[in-house]
Order: sequence, then structure tokens, then C-alpha cells
Amino acid sequence: MDGMLLPLISTIFIGISAVFVALGWIVVAKGKVELHKKMMFYGALFAVIFFVTYVAKTVFVGSTAFGGPEEVKIYYTIFLIIHITLATTAAVLGITALISGYKNNMKLHRKLGPVTSIVWFLGSSTGIAVYFLLYVIYPPGEVTNVFRAIWGF
Repeated sequence: MDGMLLPLISTIFIGISAVFVALGWIVVAKGKVELHKKMMFYGALFAVIFFVTYVAKTVFVGSTAFGGPEEVKIYYTIFLIIHITLATTAAVLGITALISGYKNNMKLHRKLGPVTSIVWFLGSSTGIAVYFLLYVIYPPGEVTNVFRAIWGF
């Protein structure tokens, strides 16, 4: 697989994950707890598949630097940092929400669930936007190590 296909595949996986999380949120609001569990399981599964493909691309191919205009790069970098913060927060909250749900700690799960879902959607949507900025709207930049791709050094 080349450096263009893995990012597309991983972006599709995180999009599918977000759809399952949305469906899980909808069905639990209707009292369908068992269906909620299934939707959230698949949301988590596709998130893990996303993460594996993302890490595989980063390790085996490298990270793609921003290839757009220099005057846009600072805005892209700020947006990317916001995305990374949201995605990392969503992962921690998601794992905590999943564990609390599976351990039947409903007080914590009900408290974390809505916040986690919102942060998850923000992290996923900004991730999809990063994909479009890196590969669709602008031509891809050089493939390099992750630090150079983000910070330029």
C-alpha cells in the first residue's frame, strides 16, 4: 500500500466509528441498551482499526507534511494541534466510558457518555478535515517523520 491509500482507509475507519457512536447515542436515548452496547462496541472496534492503520502508516511510510501555501501552514498547524488534543482526549474518555459501561458502573458511564461522544465527534470530524487538507484540498507535502511533519523540524 502506498502513502496515499492508508490515510484514506484510516479516515474511512474513523468515519465509520463516528457513525456507530452516533447510532449508539440515538438508540440508548430510546432505551435500547443492548443495541447501544453493540453500536458502541463496533464504534470502538473501528476506532482501534483506525489507530492500527494510522500507526502502521506513520511507522512504515512516515507522516505527510502540509503541502499547502506557506501562509496557510500556521493555521493548519494550529488546527492539527487542536485535532490531536481532541483525539487524544476522546481516546482516554472513550476507554474510560467503555470500561465503566462494561463494569456496569452506570453512574460514571452516564456522566461520561455524552461528553465522550461530543469530544469523539469533534476529534473525528477534525481528523477527517485534516485528511482533506493534507490530501484533497492541497497537494500532499513531503513524507517525513512525525515531528518534522507537524513542527517543521
